[in-house]
Amino acid sequence: MKRLAPTLVALGLLTGCPNNPSPPPSSTIDETIFAEELGGPIVGATTEQLETFEAGRAVALQRINTDTGLGPNFNVTFCSACHEKPTVGGGAPRYRDFYLVAQVLEDGSFIGAGTKGVQPQFSTGPFARVDTDPAVNNVAVRNGTPFFGVGAIAALDEASILANVDEDDADGDGISGRPNYDRGFVGRFGRKAQTVSIEGFIRGPLFNHLGLTSDPLSDALKARLPVPSALDSELASNALTCTNCQAAAPDEPNFDEDGVPDPELAEQDLFDLVSFSMLLGAPKPEPLDAQTRHGKELFDKANCSGCHVATLRGPGGLVPLFSDLLLHDMGDELADNVQMGVATGREFRTQPLWGVVATSPYLHDGRADTLDEAIRMHGGEAERSRDAYLAYSEEKRAEIIAFLESLGGREQASAGLIPPDEAAPAAGEPGGPLKALSAADAKRFEAGRRVFDRDFRRSEGLGQGRGFNGDSCRACHFDPVVGGSGPAGLNVTRQGIVDDTSLAYTAPAGGTMVHKLFTDRTRPERDPVCNVIELRNTPSLLGLGLIDQIAEDELLSRDDPDDLDGDGISGRAHRLPDGRIGRFGWKAGLPTLEDFVRDALSNEIGLTLEDAAEFVAGIAGDDDDADDPEFGGNDYEDLVFFNRTLGPPVPSARGAAEERGSGLFDTVGCADCHVRQMTTTNGDVAELYSDLLLHDVAPARYMGIDDGQATMREFRTPPLWGIGDTGPYMHDGLAPTLDAAIRRHASEGEAAVAAYVTLTQAQRDDLLKFLESL
Repeated sequence: MKRLAPTLVALGLLTGCPNNPSPPPSSTIDETIFAEELGGPIVGATTEQLETFEAGRAVALQRINTDTGLGPNFNVTFCSACHEKPTVGGGAPRYRDFYLVAQVLEDGSFIGAGTKGVQPQFSTGPFARVDTDPAVNNVAVRNGTPFFGVGAIAALDEASILANVDEDDADGDGISGRPNYDRGFVGRFGRKAQTVSIEGFIRGPLFNHLGLTSDPLSDALKARLPVPSALDSELASNALTCTNCQAAAPDEPNFDEDGVPDPELAEQDLFDLVSFSMLLGAPKPEPLDAQTRHGKELFDKANCSGCHVATLRGPGGLVPLFSDLLLHDMGDELADNVQMGVATGREFRTQPLWGVVATSPYLHDGRADTLDEAIRMHGGEAERSRDAYLAYSEEKRAEIIAFLESLGGREQASAGLIPPDEAAPAAGEPGGPLKALSAADAKRFEAGRRVFDRDFRRSEGLGQGRGFNGDSCRACHFDPVVGGSGPAGLNVTRQGIVDDTSLAYTAPAGGTMVHKLFTDRTRPERDPVCNVIELRNTPSLLGLGLIDQIAEDELLSRDDPDDLDGDGISGRAHRLPDGRIGRFGWKAGLPTLEDFVRDALSNEIGLTLEDAAEFVAGIAGDDDDADDPEFGGNDYEDLVFFNRTLGPPVPSARGAAEERGSGLFDTVGCADCHVRQMTTTNGDVAELYSDLLLHDVAPARYMGIDDGQATMREFRTPPLWGIGDTGPYMHDGLAPTLDAAIRRHASEGEAAVAAYVTLTQAQRDDLLKFLESL
């Protein structure tokens, strides 16, 4: 049956005249699609569009929790988690990579596993990590794609894309691009061009990565979207079904069973989010100079432009995305065996190159750290172009790279996520140093902050041979500022063995860590003998330098392991084998701030460090290709200085409600463990609201992970300073609110909870306001 042609409707928010036909195509670049800078709206956006843009941006940044629909399975807790580099709407560093899983049968047929093939990492249920389905025999990695300019891509007529199709390589250049289809329409979004609509491309990941359900936009709201759509309301009768696509069909509601009524995302929020994406301006290329002009000539001579077509014709002129949006065979090395629509396991959509300088890493799985590496890894239909590039001199290759870097976003490119021109906060500001610094120390603080933010590459030792949770310190510590805490999507997974009868704990032979990612693009698996999983939520680092300076005698003054005072609270110090007292980490297993930094560098990022007898943390060697130690010198010293100098969270002003809540904090018994303040050896007062001791606050028959002297039921009292900005709460990050966190306390915290729940609602509100003011 004949496939119906899609209808393009020029919509009112873009043109100001609903349903007016688009103007005739122009042979010049459409300047209206660009933004002033990456992450900004299209130039000339109306007041109404800008309001919608800001509303949608807020939705993209909104943290979703278990009360608002997170789960039951999830990878991240907010949209921009995977679209953050160099700013909201962009790409993603390697720590945000995710997995597609499938079962490939003997006859070569492909069955997507899980939710449309996306492997969830975490569960909000009792067993907090989602194992890989045993039937899975194919695992592929995906790196987040930038959204810059997707509105311009959505507006492209199908004919503009189909004009470059050459399935039989009739021109003999070795390139045979072909389209993918989504319900009968030419696909344009996703690594396999598997999706045609922005709405579908957004709703799919919302469901697959956050567990957030939604209904499709109504016709009335679709008619208000700010750019034309290439998706006809009447689907083709012979539409090809995209059974393994990541995205949910935009004309179908989705559902889950997490106890939150569906749809969990309000239709207005979905409209704002889709509109925000459509209004994200495209990267604006720089004017060519002598170097970049010659680089473009070399780019074309090598026939890189055979796939990375400079422009496609849009309704308002030429769109310089440097992509044909078609599928190409990229060879065995890049093949992932993932089939989507008509795309085979060797085929991928040509990635647009606009803004590419600011959105590393590269390729569908983020395996390339640099543009040079990405070009060298091209295979299949790109072999001729790759070989031509390699045959160029080093100088000519540099000119090609310079040309690619000129395609927008150069001024915003950084080694991490901190903008290149952003200065460190001043003393007394969130994320700034504790005190005013000398010029030399301020420079050192800034240098350490940049190291903290830097994304480490595989060539630098990322992954301790293979496994890692983050590729930078900032990857896990950014809420509400660099150095802060992290959301539940960045939880660390620990594993152990607990006897169901005796509750005796045994550590697995391979260690308790279950990393989130492997550098070889396979998925780390739980040790099958382990029956206990415990999540560790990212703590804030603000003020840790003060905690490092608290004398051990001060900590031991509250040590009461046998509850000799009979108050039902038996906090005890975590004494390490060398006799020192631990104070850092959820189990107080690390004695110094430098140990805490070293532990994270090795266990979370996978970097080897110089072996030093005075430290209990840090790995000296591994079996990867990077020389050991992989990290040290001035960068290491500056990083430790930055962490040690970070000031504590800045409290907010307190009114009458907060003062009443402060009194209730003592009356209820919260202050028995969350001690208001301690004094450092330098005489500074640390208002941390913690005794830094181990307490049993777990429910009956809780099974967790032992750590040194800390039993599976014990956790260090977490400091409460800044807690209003560092949700979610508890060790697993699954308490969505402070109220929920308080109610989860058991055992030693049981009496305080009982007192809390007997308060009036107004009193509980006062207490919560006090906590939020810290």
